[in-house]
This record gives sequence, C-alpha cells and structure tokens, in this order.
Amino acid sequence: MKKIIFKKGIGLVEVLVAVFIFTIILSSLIFISNLYLSGATDNLRNTQAVYLAEEGIEGIKIIRDNSWNNILSIPENTKFFLSFSLASSTWQIIDIEEKIGVFSRSFVINSVNRDSNGDISTFGTDDPNTKKITVNISWNSKKGFITKSLITYITNIISE
Repeated sequence: MKKIIFKKGIGLVEVLVAVFIFTIILSSLIFISNLYLSGATDNLRNTQAVYLAEEGIEGIKIIRDNSWNNILSIPENTKFFLSFSLASSTWQIIDIEEKIGVFSRSFVINSVNRDSNGDISTFGTDDPNTKKITVNISWNSKKGFITKSLITYITNIISE
C-alpha cells in the first residue's frame, strides 16, 4: 500500500507567515524611526531655544553696556521683547512680540534684594545696581506649548 501525503496549501501558509513576520518587523522599524525623528526634532528645538535664550541675555547685556539707565527705564515684572536692528546694528527693547522662526522670545526684569551680608535674598535692602533677568523662549510642539527659561543677574558695571 502506498501512503498518500497531502502537501497542498503548506506553501501558502508558509508564505502568509513570512509576510506576517515581515510586516511586523517593517512596522516596528517604521515606528522606531518615527520615534527617533520626533525625539531628534524635540532635541533640536530645545537646543535652539537655549541658544536663543543665551542670545537674549547677551543682547540685554549689550543694552546694559550702552547705559545702565536703559535697564532702569524698563518697568519691572513686565514682559518685553528683544529685537536686533540691522539698520542700527544694535539690540532694541520692544513691546511687540517678534517671532524668531517658530520661537517667541520675551524677558522680564526684576529688582534684587540683598541681606546684611550683601548676598542676594528674597528679603532685605533693594540693590539698584543689580537686576534679575528672566529670558523665556516659547514655541508650539506636538506635545503642546513649551517654554524654556534662563535666569541670570546683571549689574551696573560702571557706576554713573
């Protein structure tokens, strides 16, 4: 007696399993690459925001270097914006938001108090020759509205 072995359809099942495995692997690779690109974009935006904040601090220092009265004339706890004027090749303080690509840069100046040891503190005597500067960089991303801040202190380096 002869045994009859039916092998029809086995090749089709193998092809379907191989296509299924290939689809899962390809989908995973696409997902991972999208995740990587999204993270890379977020890192790029964060790096750009840090550079813009540092540039803002340097712009305020240049305004300070021109005259400390430029800093004293800015109302405290009020949001202002910086703009570099190509015509005059200098930084300007403006009250209208100016976009830098997808970013918005603003800054706030606050007074500084010193304690009896001369250290910066929340309480104490007002130091008219030192100001606290907070530069904020904001932008919209896939994760929502993001704001990064850089805080520093500037002083009147030339007593007038």
